[in-house]
Amino acid sequence: MKYRAEIDGLRALAVVPVILFHAGFELFSGGFVGVDVFFVISGYLITTILIEDIENKRFSIVNFYERRARRILPALFFVVISTYIICWQFLNPFDLKEVAQSLFATSIFLSNLYFFLKTGYFDTSAELKPLLHTWSLAVEEQYYVIFPLLLIATWRFGRKRVFWIIVVMAAISLLLSEWGWRNQPSANFYLIHTRAWELFAGSIAAFIIQKKGAQKNNLLALSGLAAIIFSIFFYDENTPFPSMYTLLPVIGVVLLVLYADKETITAKFLSNKLFVGIGLISYSLYLWHQPIFALTRQYLVDDFSHSISIALIIITVTLSYLTWKLIEQPTRRFKKSSKKGNYMLYISALMIVVMGSIGIVGHIERGHPERNPNLLRLAQNGGLSFGCSGAELHDSRCISKASPSLALWGDSHAMHLAKALVEAFPEVGLHQLTLSSCPPVPGYKNAPINASITCEEFNSKVYSYLTENPISQIKTVIVASSRSVASEDTKDSFQNAIHKLQESNIRVVLISSPPRFQNVEQCITLSMRGSKDINDCSYNLMEAQNINHFSELEALASSLDIEFLNLSDFICSDGMCHMDIDGKLVLRDAEHLTNEIQTKLAKYFQKKLSF
Repeated sequence: MKYRAEIDGLRALAVVPVILFHAGFELFSGGFVGVDVFFVISGYLITTILIEDIENKRFSIVNFYERRARRILPALFFVVISTYIICWQFLNPFDLKEVAQSLFATSIFLSNLYFFLKTGYFDTSAELKPLLHTWSLAVEEQYYVIFPLLLIATWRFGRKRVFWIIVVMAAISLLLSEWGWRNQPSANFYLIHTRAWELFAGSIAAFIIQKKGAQKNNLLALSGLAAIIFSIFFYDENTPFPSMYTLLPVIGVVLLVLYADKETITAKFLSNKLFVGIGLISYSLYLWHQPIFALTRQYLVDDFSHSISIALIIITVTLSYLTWKLIEQPTRRFKKSSKKGNYMLYISALMIVVMGSIGIVGHIERGHPERNPNLLRLAQNGGLSFGCSGAELHDSRCISKASPSLALWGDSHAMHLAKALVEAFPEVGLHQLTLSSCPPVPGYKNAPINASITCEEFNSKVYSYLTENPISQIKTVIVASSRSVASEDTKDSFQNAIHKLQESNIRVVLISSPPRFQNVEQCITLSMRGSKDINDCSYNLMEAQNINHFSELEALASSLDIEFLNLSDFICSDGMCHMDIDGKLVLRDAEHLTNEIQTKLAKYFQKKLSF
């Protein structure tokens, strides 16, 4: 394939806005479109290689995957393992466990699916995930697996028909993305079926280039450059992506590929040494920037200033150049015909196994809380036992004594109340009916990670057990949830459930979640590391992100004639919410109570409740 310096320059135009966007420079509000630029470039380059190999009858799927592995895996392996080592040193168990999960997902090229299930790209918490950016690599890797097989399967129909098959598939994918941002925005952002059209756009350009070659057209080339630059500066987080809006930068890249011949003004601009130099290390730049920014944000709690961003960019560029020079370049020189090259697939397989294994162990070991005694304090479970996952309704590990008369129903915000309730009322007995991410709302649709049951199935079983089971001894049900059961989409179902419980002569108590504060997790982690006083993590109640949640729940409880406990009364005094009460750590993360505060919570329950 003929080298085109302007393509490397285009890579620079892709990666620099992404970095500046994540660095917090508001001018580059649409910098995330750089990822879309990368997708089109990847589609163009890979399709060009495949067409040349197929037409010259030298295509080998093993050779193709070997070249891709040689290009992608060594640098990826080095960066993610280095990131995990740093995370091991500094992150709390919950954050390290999530990094371990994302590391495993990265190793099997499914991190886009993982992050779709876990978070939205523009969520506040997303910027703290050091491996979030691997979602785009997963999309490309999935394309690398599927697209060659598609070409081989359809090539016998003729090159022209294959071209139109790709055009049709691109159109379908584009239409899916236009539907997706309106109906399933997170899936639309992360998953390949709504991203494929961007890669196919590059493939379409490759077919045209193979037939006609790159053309010289200054106007169209400049128009393509202008389209990309406009998107970078005028799009923002509120712009639906991918969607018809994404056509602008995507068509811009296609125009550059087709019409930015080396003699055009645009090609000369993109081919300057600075742009080409950045383009050459763009892959390493992309790999390094997210963990560097994310891990710094974990510890610069108060202010992420532009001066800090600039310093981090300098660090990113330095590490990226060294990674390109010492890892990318040497491994790319491993030719298949050489003795070294024969081992690349085996080495790649080993790297995948190592990444995956570290991720699995980190998940199983719950983020390795044994690294530090204080971190072990954070890792304590607030439920009856570590084995009480909630998926099995009558698991003995979720029942404190035979024939309990008190039930606890809800998600993890109910789960962290269990030990205190048992300690406060040992003679009553508790049946813990909780499942993470599942509010106590019949019909609520969600599929919790690591659970063998959906929320809808779980809540259906709980609801039937409480209202229809004649042998149930339950007299009181405590309901709690992190999600507002007073919101418009859940309120009616929740109210109907409470009415049915009341008709069954069951007493209902609603308990709020704790006050939630931005950056409290980082503050707690810093205090656990001894670099910050835990008392500095206290916050004004009126600054709680969920402050309106409490009044909504109180009003709902009043309308339903049920009791209501506001946990801010337990955590806060004189308007200040404390992370430490009498030497006991209150929260283990932004919104879950620790194990060591359970005795104090039990005394609070004894004052507020009676059985």
